[in-house]
Amino acid sequence: MSMSIARYEAFLLENVSTISSLESSLRSITWFLPGRFKDAELASEALTSLLNVLSMYHDTLLAKIVEKDRNYRPLIPPSLHTRFTRAWSDKSDKYKWAARALQLIKFLELVVEMSFRRKVSSKARWRGVVLLEIVKTCLRFTLLFITRKPLLSPPIPERDFDPASLPTSIDTVSQSHAPSPSESPAIPEHFKNNRTPLPPHALLSPQSETTAEDYLLSKAMTTSTVRPSLSLVKSLSSPTDWIAESIYILRPLVYATLLVSDRRSNRPLITALLMELISRNLRRTPSPSAVLERTEYARRDRDILWYLLRGSIWQSYTRPKLEAFASGASRTPLFSLFGAFIQDWIPLIDEYYYYTAP
Repeated sequence: MSMSIARYEAFLLENVSTISSLESSLRSITWFLPGRFKDAELASEALTSLLNVLSMYHDTLLAKIVEKDRNYRPLIPPSLHTRFTRAWSDKSDKYKWAARALQLIKFLELVVEMSFRRKVSSKARWRGVVLLEIVKTCLRFTLLFITRKPLLSPPIPERDFDPASLPTSIDTVSQSHAPSPSESPAIPEHFKNNRTPLPPHALLSPQSETTAEDYLLSKAMTTSTVRPSLSLVKSLSSPTDWIAESIYILRPLVYATLLVSDRRSNRPLITALLMELISRNLRRTPSPSAVLERTEYARRDRDILWYLLRGSIWQSYTRPKLEAFASGASRTPLFSLFGAFIQDWIPLIDEYYYYTAP
């Protein structure tokens, strides 16, 4: 088994750029599969879930290779999200495995729901949905108690380096060592041709609209750049901070539980939306230098738009407008593809919880 894994890792390193391009192409195809044949939505989600799980494994493997190669220097520094999540994954094994388990469930939850819909009763299907939400809530609280900071989404590091810049052999990585003073470092390919004159800088052009202040500001270091990775997000300090984050974590579980007992009224939707707004009003206002926390809160605010695709808002407002747009677009040659695309996805939003779940 270990030999097979080693061979696969070697194959991945030798073809990492091709594999990345293939993953991206297959993900694009899955958007157009629903409605093309029987159970096309199940095939599409199964392929998407498989690609997501493989990508998570590939990212973990490539991150280990980057750590082993002492000579590797990324051209672009890692993002604040990657720095924070990787630092916590390295510090706490419990955080690492809880974050991976949570992300794995998110990758597979829609496929599981589709399988439940085809194999078991509607009541058993919703019990499975609630069970998944209970597990996800427990994992989120585990991450919250470990870090004592607001949760980030996703909780695992994302790939933020060019796969083509990685070493192409595992042997070269395992045998890499720090260069001795007598060894001259290899010159990167993009630095070798210095005979071609560079174009004049934008600041030197007489027609340039870029000021020196704007240029220097884009190159300047911020407080997040020099701050330790574990301190990029401030810890929750007051009881109000803890209550706001706890309400945000409990929101999906409460919504799914109310849907099991009452799917016809507005009570589940109103309750979840109220919890969303209460959490938003109770949470602290991060300082201007807390870039990562402000980015996470901005993402949460944007996610409120998903309520347009839930409950009575979807049935009475959003769906009729989308159906009218799709019907009108289907009669226009240039927009008929978009109309057909929307018509294929509307029934999926009606039938499956996890397409628009909080």
